[in-house]
Amino acid sequence: MPSKVTSFVLDGLTAIPAEVETDISGGLPSFTVVGLPDTAVQESRERVRAAVRNTGFRFPLSRITVNLAPADLKKEGPLFDLPIAISLLLASGQILSRRHEGTVFLGELSLAGEVKIVRGILPIVRRAKQLGFHRFIVPAEGAAEASWVEGVEITPVVDLRQAVNYLNGETEIPLQSRSAVDLAEAPLELCDFGEIKGQEGAKRALEVAAAGGHHLIMIGSPGAGKTMLARRLVTVMPPLTLAEAVEVTEIYSICGHLPTGQTLIKRRPFRTPHHSISYAGLVGGGTTPSPGEVSLAHQGVLFLDEFPEFRRDALEALRQPLEEGVVHITRVRGTADFPAQFMLLAAMNPCPCGFALDPKHDCRCGGGEIRRYRHKVSGPLWDRFDIHLLVPPLTVEELVATDGADQSGSMRDRVTRCRQRQAERYQNLGLRCNAQLSGKLLRRFCALEPREKSFLRQAADRLHLTARAYDRSLKLARTIADLEGQEQIHLPHLAEAMQHRGSEDWM
Repeated sequence: MPSKVTSFVLDGLTAIPAEVETDISGGLPSFTVVGLPDTAVQESRERVRAAVRNTGFRFPLSRITVNLAPADLKKEGPLFDLPIAISLLLASGQILSRRHEGTVFLGELSLAGEVKIVRGILPIVRRAKQLGFHRFIVPAEGAAEASWVEGVEITPVVDLRQAVNYLNGETEIPLQSRSAVDLAEAPLELCDFGEIKGQEGAKRALEVAAAGGHHLIMIGSPGAGKTMLARRLVTVMPPLTLAEAVEVTEIYSICGHLPTGQTLIKRRPFRTPHHSISYAGLVGGGTTPSPGEVSLAHQGVLFLDEFPEFRRDALEALRQPLEEGVVHITRVRGTADFPAQFMLLAAMNPCPCGFALDPKHDCRCGGGEIRRYRHKVSGPLWDRFDIHLLVPPLTVEELVATDGADQSGSMRDRVTRCRQRQAERYQNLGLRCNAQLSGKLLRRFCALEPREKSFLRQAADRLHLTARAYDRSLKLARTIADLEGQEQIHLPHLAEAMQHRGSEDWM
């Protein structure tokens, strides 16, 4: 009678249950795997054959057929090695108990029978729990990662022999317990805002951006400090919550980017792709859809240096995730949704040579050349930046100054308090920061008195703000008020918000 064990298959960021069925019948010895297996799954036949023999079990010299259901979903990767081996030993009568029922098996096998870690353990366990599965046998190396899902039993195994002995009741394996973690103590980057001389206006703009989750673009000459400022942004952002850390870890686990020995991403991501990156590399895609840099930056920062040099189609594809916080990718095989709630931080020169706004250097670019360069960033994309920051070159006095610089620690304390206010205000609305406000909620939480309304109307008319830019200015003023601990938006808050939008004039 065919045996059956349960595993899961990854489809984008979604895990789908898969049944591994094995039938052993008479006939010439053969080993066939069906159910749309890719090359890695087809090769599991040789890994399973060697692992079974090298761990002291009998490999049947019969006609063996393994079916991976559902048959119309492509199976990828080596995570089916362990479930295929367990199913085979069940069918051949070498596992006699029914302990495998209701248990999910995940793991790759070495030729010696060792159970090795595979990608996507955390999202698979999380999804499986939602579907009613609570017992898992996983590689010992990936058990700590799986333990971040509450209410499940994680049994770590080091090799096939240990797994079989456990299923036969010959040995007991202690369940994996969750490690204690304090995300507030996650180590910061070695860089600090205190190392940057001058640029107090830029530091203030970055603090406001971090406090409200606002997108920001910096324009300045080469050497003004744009990249140094950008790399220090994550040092002032609040710590990840446990729920956010698990979300980020799931993405990195599926992509195979989880650092060796690390079971949980404890710091907000900071991604800096090169401007030669492809469309699919930036927003995700491919024949089999996979997450791009915007998803790897989820709950963190995506820094695009030399912004106009990125491919036009890749930049325009950012518009949807910037608005919705998710990437929708449609292919013939179906649709995949990848989370992408990130802060976009961009940097660019004012012209091809970089010195159009530098009073100490002559610009070598012609008027038409400058216009073509600046228009590489489309109006709709430019409109999605809440803060447009001009970064001036440093003066000699600022270069030789050694004191008075604000440190990342004090900035982070202010940002964290501001985020806590927002979390309390929006706790029942599913929002995390001011940048996510829209529609009725924007009017509700950014209500203005008549004097403030008049000021904003005049400023919007002078700066020729679009409806989207108008709303983003309100969100920015809301964050500035929160930084000062005030519930009502006043004129100084609006004035500062308009100052952060005023650099549009350089275009």
